[in-house]
Amino acid sequence: MPAFEWNHELPRLSGKQLHLRWLTQQDSTAILNIFGDLEVMKFWSSPPFPDLATASKHIEEIHQLFLARRAFQWGICHHETNEVFGTCTLFDLNVPHRRAEVGIALAQNTWGKGLASEALSILFGFAFDVLNLHRLEADIDPKNERSLRAFKRQGFRTEGYLRERWHHLGKLHDTVFLGLLQREWLKP
Repeated sequence: MPAFEWNHELPRLSGKQLHLRWLTQQDSTAILNIFGDLEVMKFWSSPPFPDLATASKHIEEIHQLFLARRAFQWGICHHETNEVFGTCTLFDLNVPHRRAEVGIALAQNTWGKGLASEALSILFGFAFDVLNLHRLEADIDPKNERSLRAFKRQGFRTEGYLRERWHHLGKLHDTVFLGLLQREWLKP
């Protein structure tokens, strides 16, 4: 894996209509709008954020995890506005084995517009072309059909199914494990 030349913040990554950028405390309200929404968090592994202070703390944690090079979480924005409407993440990086887990969350009012596909494509380009990772993994609730479709459009394959893996919002949830190898990635 190459050295992290960008020092104290993630690089800005651009696509056709979107870019991924470093999150700041000024994005706390946007983060609350995403992670405070029960519909967005329905398939997550943690409850919705209750307030702005929690969103602000989450951004602080994102920065700490980045400095430790354990997780890279970007804000997803349209080129014209630069306002965050989602996040995408590389986490649980395993440098010796060149793999990481990936995740994405979008504000509900952006669903169904193809934005997840572009954001994931940008993220995977960075993971495979810049970080030279060999493998990406995703852990998705099988009821989260939108997310499953978005990852499978990128070439992810189902590799496993775990029953009742997550205790979330008072219910047990299954999980589907998906994987994508660098050579299998369907570059745009």
